Amino acid sequence: MPMKKSLPLIFSLAFLVLSAQAQTKTTAKNETAKSAAGKTITLSKAALQDKIKGGWAGQTIGVTFGGPTEFRFNGTMINDYVPIAWYDGYLEKTMKENPGLYDDIYMDLTFVGIFEKKGLDAPVKDFADAYAKAGYMLWHANQAGRYNILHGMADPQSGHWLNNPHADCIDYQIEADFAGLMSPGMPNTASQISDKIGHIMNYGDGWYGGVYVGALYALAFTSDNIPYIVSEALKTIPAQSDFYRCMRDVIKWHQQYPNDWKRTWFEVQRKWTDEVGCPEGIFVPFNIDAKVNAAYVIMGLLYGNGDFTKTMEISTRAGQDSDCNPSSAGGILGTVVGYNKIPAYWKMGLAAAEPIDFKYTTMSLQDVYEIGYKHALQNIKRNGGRETPDGVQIISQIPQPVRFEKSFAGIYPVEKRSIRQDLKDVFTFDFEGTGFVLRGEARRTNNAQPENAALKVEVYLDGKLIETADLPVSFTTRRHEITWKYQLPRQKHTVRLKLLNPPEGYTVHLGEIIIYADQPAKTAHK
Repeated sequence: MPMKKSLPLIFSLAFLVLSAQAQTKTTAKNETAKSAAGKTITLSKAALQDKIKGGWAGQTIGVTFGGPTEFRFNGTMINDYVPIAWYDGYLEKTMKENPGLYDDIYMDLTFVGIFEKKGLDAPVKDFADAYAKAGYMLWHANQAGRYNILHGMADPQSGHWLNNPHADCIDYQIEADFAGLMSPGMPNTASQISDKIGHIMNYGDGWYGGVYVGALYALAFTSDNIPYIVSEALKTIPAQSDFYRCMRDVIKWHQQYPNDWKRTWFEVQRKWTDEVGCPEGIFVPFNIDAKVNAAYVIMGLLYGNGDFTKTMEISTRAGQDSDCNPSSAGGILGTVVGYNKIPAYWKMGLAAAEPIDFKYTTMSLQDVYEIGYKHALQNIKRNGGRETPDGVQIISQIPQPVRFEKSFAGIYPVEKRSIRQDLKDVFTFDFEGTGFVLRGEARRTNNAQPENAALKVEVYLDGKLIETADLPVSFTTRRHEITWKYQLPRQKHTVRLKLLNPPEGYTVHLGEIIIYADQPAKTAHK
């Protein structure tokens, strides 16, 4: 009996000793990584090229793997028993047969192409015009920003939440890879690029997602310590932001539950998944918010612990935007380990896909491997580093926080009304609150009609004309919502829509109305 009572004590002491030893090793590794910040880092040209290739290949692998699950598991995990296909030839097949899947990459390549044509000092207008006028389909903040640009609104107003109801959505987060890959060891330089380009379509937490991803890539060139990279990159984000607090929570929960990513998933779901911005995600499980999906990216990185398969599986099986999230995680880990150390299983069929131009572009993976390396060398030299016959010397940067921004401050969704009818002539609705969003679209009633028409709707608020909304029928130039207005005085309001001279064969379909107030709705429980 005495021996049995003493066993737990012995085991506990042994566990404490092992934990202390592990903590000492982790601390030492972190201190080694930290010592590199602000100092000169030397990489061979082959190593630099290998990491850049690994970043582009990793994100392509990730988005392809997660593609079939994208937004099919909202507010729930993809259980372990659910198979996700991966086989030789799958990459090439997907790139040829489902090119729209790669929106997060061809958006990157649009910006890479401007740097290539116009240089590192290309004006932001060139980036905005290039993506706004491109032929590819877009959604959420990207499409809202595109519409704003096409209608004469310049950045940063095109991404601001008052002009873009999707300002906190994931968009720039999924296309910021290029900023980090061209800024090895230089997270602040990546942030400067993201400030320039990310505000075309995002603001606040939506912009922070891209800043953070850029910093993760930049630091992936300098360390293979995943917890260090994840924590150090977070220093680029203002501590008072929700984005920062969400990432900090994931880091904390990983430390508390180091062997249980699903427990951390539940904690994220419990605390961070209440959507207030994106109209499509209000009061439903769908969540394209940047911070929630960034949480799934770093969950994949932290719990994957450098293992490519685990990283892919976790960042995908967390659900929601489950192709873009493994794309980000795969690209960051691919940069850490380099192209040559991405497991052969994940690279099978990649060689056949690498020469294929991404749809809507004239650039392939093979092209961007070379162009990305070229831009990284230019950026290294511009920021105090230098190129030697055998390698590069990079002046690494200590991450600094970007400025604080807050989208949708002080507004809360309190009601959603389904309309589901066409606007015949006039439509009126009343609400009490501080803002509204009216979802819907201009559409053809006769598919024989051309798609280049645009309908016009006058919008009156409390008897005053506030805008004449231009509503293109084309999917690529559409307005994501019909109309919206925030920051109204809290009182009863009346909105009146009048359709102006609708051409034959077209209509404006009214979907649903989101009502906002200056405080959350209180549910009465009996």
